Amino acid sequence: TIAGLLGAYRVEKVSRKNPLHLINFINYSTGMDQNIKFDNLALKTLPIDPVEENYTRTVSNACFSRVKPTPVKNPKLVACSSDALRLIGINNQNERELAEIFSGNRLLPGSEPAAHCYCGHQFGYFSGQLGDGATMYLGEIINDKQERWELQLKGAGKTPYSRTADGRKVLRSSIREFLCSEAMHYLGIPTTRAGTCVTSDDYVTRDIFYDGNPIDERCTIISRIARTFIRFGSFEIFKPMDPFTNRKGPSIGRKDILIQLLEYVISTFYTEISNKYGNKTEEKYLAFFDEIVMRTARLVAEWQCVGWCHGVLNTDNMSIVGVTIDYGPYGFMDRFDPNFICNGSDDNGRYSYKQQPSICRWNCEKLAEALSPVMPLDKAKQIMKNFDIEYERYYLDKMRRKLGLIQKNVDSDKDLIDKFLSTMQSTGSDFTNSFRTLSLIHLPGTKDYDQRLATFKTNIIQQCCDLDEWKFVNKPSIDQQTLQMLTQLAGQNEMFLQQFGFSSARIQVEQQKIERMKNIELLRLNEHVESVAGRQRDNWGNCHTNKNLYGN
Repeated sequence: TIAGLLGAYRVEKVSRKNPLHLINFINYSTGMDQNIKFDNLALKTLPIDPVEENYTRTVSNACFSRVKPTPVKNPKLVACSSDALRLIGINNQNERELAEIFSGNRLLPGSEPAAHCYCGHQFGYFSGQLGDGATMYLGEIINDKQERWELQLKGAGKTPYSRTADGRKVLRSSIREFLCSEAMHYLGIPTTRAGTCVTSDDYVTRDIFYDGNPIDERCTIISRIARTFIRFGSFEIFKPMDPFTNRKGPSIGRKDILIQLLEYVISTFYTEISNKYGNKTEEKYLAFFDEIVMRTARLVAEWQCVGWCHGVLNTDNMSIVGVTIDYGPYGFMDRFDPNFICNGSDDNGRYSYKQQPSICRWNCEKLAEALSPVMPLDKAKQIMKNFDIEYERYYLDKMRRKLGLIQKNVDSDKDLIDKFLSTMQSTGSDFTNSFRTLSLIHLPGTKDYDQRLATFKTNIIQQCCDLDEWKFVNKPSIDQQTLQMLTQLAGQNEMFLQQFGFSSARIQVEQQKIERMKNIELLRLNEHVESVAGRQRDNWGNCHTNKNLYGN
């Protein structure tokens, strides 16, 4: 992965002290504009908000609102993925031009900036209108291979969907998204791409740790590239009033726009389905739904196999073409822990590692509900039964390959995988390194087998937690008295528990931590007893030696 990343992009120094740092990267020829051919089909096909003033509002009966990027002072190129930029026809890369264009200070000919309107279920509840609050569609580009790619800027300023935010992103979060987008691509996982990361001399104030100590950070913009950024939540703008949150989509009742959006997605990104079914709308829509369910099942299986957590798997962060989208508080697992949470605000672990497959399935169910005005919900539910089957099939196939089981599939493979993961969990082993350590083992019968096996044992043990670290990891976050009260509430009524900001799943995790702490204390006691016994054996040994020497 590292080798792939190094070959794919080069991080540029903002300083000019080293005049050679741009060798083999910057070509100061101009004419970048001539290589880019825009064909903004989404804006030609889907309804656009007639209001062009840029202020926060509810946007009804439209899929896009026209906007303009807010310029920044002195934009500087921080990083660039030459491989990703080639997707949109950019080969001759001029540092100054890239900084100007991908900061939003200068628009390419044919670009039509717009912000997309969508809704979403966030942490299980319908939130109403959300939309591109910090992101702008620049247009769709047809490259030399006749591929269609949508180009976006993230952090380029306010839109009608910014709500109370400023539409800006900062350097630390932008670098994270840039790096992970490209890393996921080179891991072979379907994802949006990152073209550039551009910072500036404009600043915004952010409270990084939410502790009342805000600091000023540089406004930073990244460019993102994907087939499309339309998402599950794009189809929720037509949702009727939600009985739990009393919120509704801004385009409620507009079945005509729902059909328009659905036909655009299928005809543009699912052409085989469009060509096969033509005007047979019900069959076409069900075939499309079946395909996105299968893609989503395979996508989350890919995540699980590399120990990656998205962190915010709301319906507005689920791609309609089945790729990883919107890199926020994501995280790769270090120690293997099914309850791993990468999002500091996800107190109850809704989006934990082990929950990701079921949450993605739940999100597909919400998509089915959003499409129910034009697609039979009962038939969609039958399709949903295939999610778990496809997930299990793809996950096991991928895990077999990680373990080197490539000749044949046997029923015991799943047991082997589960036992390996269970051992990693019980010893606090590093997820990625434990798999990599397996490569040290040679086949039985080879001349250096015993030596390699010994090396493997040493290395695999080094991936485990020591006792002090394991104690720190398993320290409960809820005291025992409070946990007992919450456990009683959980037994009476789950809704009572939720009112206190807890869930049964979190209570279970805390109970597991307490049990592990008991085992750790028992291990410590055994360690102490063994240490005392060892000293006593040494003392008796010394006495025996002295008796032999001195006759005592």
